[in-house]
Amino acid sequence: MKYNSLGRTEISVSEICLGTMTWGSQNSEADAHAQMDYAVEKGVNFFDTAELYPTTPVSAETQGWTEDYIGSWFEKTGKRGDIVLATKVAGRGRDYIRGGQGADAKNIRLALEASLARLKTDYVDLYQVHWPNRGHFHFRQNWSYNPFNQDRDKAVANMLDILETLGALVQEGKIRAIGLSNETTWGIQKYLTLSEQKSLPRVASVQNEYNLLYRHFDLDLAELSHHEDVGLLAYSPLAGGILSGKYVDGGRPKGSRGSINPDIGGRLQPLQEPATKAYLQIAATFGLDPAAMALAFCRSRPFMASVIIGATSMEQLKVDIGAAELTLSHEVLAEIAKVHRQYPLTL
Repeated sequence: MKYNSLGRTEISVSEICLGTMTWGSQNSEADAHAQMDYAVEKGVNFFDTAELYPTTPVSAETQGWTEDYIGSWFEKTGKRGDIVLATKVAGRGRDYIRGGQGADAKNIRLALEASLARLKTDYVDLYQVHWPNRGHFHFRQNWSYNPFNQDRDKAVANMLDILETLGALVQEGKIRAIGLSNETTWGIQKYLTLSEQKSLPRVASVQNEYNLLYRHFDLDLAELSHHEDVGLLAYSPLAGGILSGKYVDGGRPKGSRGSINPDIGGRLQPLQEPATKAYLQIAATFGLDPAAMALAFCRSRPFMASVIIGATSMEQLKVDIGAAELTLSHEVLAEIAKVHRQYPLTL
């Protein structure tokens, strides 16, 4: 396992991050503990969660269970000090989470205190804003994205409020570093500018979707990442499992995300299938597991801080973590580039 610096902090994270969003819905507490045990054994030191989790589906009844499971594992194993722990405060819109008010000074403090209690810890290594209050193009909203109804002054005031609150929490020892999620280039840069102007904590990372079928980060976000040292924490590196090949030709394996959420958050639609089949053919030609190939590709990107994996079985987890040992050849990367040129955006 290799490790990368998280932004300009002194925090070092494994290039594979253990995602947790199925714990409490598709996975039991025992499953979660087994996954954490195995991941740590294989060198993973980075767990990512959120106050919202679990998902598939999200619900008021299960909200917070994922953090509970991590907390019970810390309590059982005593390994809190071995883990870089990331969690998130929800953005605006989920009515059952503090009335859907989103991230601001009051709600960040309430959210963090509740997360710390569930996680059975007194600090979080990386605290992230799950999605911006002002709106964004993530979660398949890129096809109808319209930033022209945003109030710039209100958005910037909210960012400053968030930064000042997070800065105070860093001073209190409850947070080590801060990050964003589902953000835009303008949003990240505005946070960075405000932090420089006001001597507030600097954004260390951004958690956005990235996979072979959705490579938006390759463009202006990559430039920002390079110049500003804001690494990507890639979520959905298998496009919700699509790149494993299990949904080809209408497949819906029992217990899979696609059997619970029919379109996998808008990803499972006909336009992705030709590209998916082309990537599966590359993997077959070179004798690679398609999921491992997709994850190894993400690892190869120069802006990648860590790739967030998610598994509902130990078999999947072993393949996903095993991808840390796979380096794609120039020939494989060249074939991937050809397919990407033919199918540049399919989600």
